[in-house]
Amino acid sequence: MKTAKILILGALIAASVGCSYGGVARVGKGKAIVLRNDGFLFGLLRKAMVCDVDSSGLSNCQENEQP
Repeated sequence: MKTAKILILGALIAASVGCSYGGVARVGKGKAIVLRNDGFLFGLLRKAMVCDVDSSGLSNCQENEQP
């Protein structure tokens, strides 16, 4: 029983700790792709968004869009 508790605790710690990062890459005139990876469950909730680039920064970010 003690071994099972240790294994479950280890699995929970491993699942909650991961690599979290974000990145932006310009792909054309006035467009940029924003990639975001969370630290939960080894990046299970990854997102990619296409945004418009203007003088104030990124705006009008949409998911599931072709650049």
